[in-house]
Amino acid sequence: MKQFITVVVVFFLIQFQLAAQNNTGYPKVAAYFSINHPLVTYSSNLPVYNFDHSYTVGFPIGINLIKSDHLAYSIEIVPTLNSAKGVTKTTNISIQPGLIFRYPNGFNFLTRLAFETGGRYGTNFVFNKVIYKTKANSYWVSVPIPARFGNNVPASIGLGLQFGVTF
Repeated sequence: MKQFITVVVVFFLIQFQLAAQNNTGYPKVAAYFSINHPLVTYSSNLPVYNFDHSYTVGFPIGINLIKSDHLAYSIEIVPTLNSAKGVTKTTNISIQPGLIFRYPNGFNFLTRLAFETGGRYGTNFVFNKVIYKTKANSYWVSVPIPARFGNNVPASIGLGLQFGVTF
């Protein structure tokens, strides 16, 4: 646990140092809303596929502090709903701070830490592509790869599909 806390502290120190650098025309702020569909989660209990016996969907909302053409800081909050046997309920809320590495042509790579109200923690690596851009909005698709640990549950890694709009 001590090592994890050290990693988190170093992660935030690097983010704040990068945010302190000054570039012309920056920083810019952008907010977004998206829908996240987990597809599969792998753990020692075999793969679990969304839609098999229940349906899980997340609604990530976030704010991006765009530092430059190549770097941004992001914080995301993800309430997750689960529907099974005719009952739908909120099952988790995840808080995910991280960095966005921005590349030409609308490609982005995101590295996030994840802290869940369900007691788990971990990382999210996200591959993102802007598919349509207007003067006011960007529409994008992402492939999140969440890894989770803790809470006396086997470690897991997943794969999802996310669609969103930045405004």
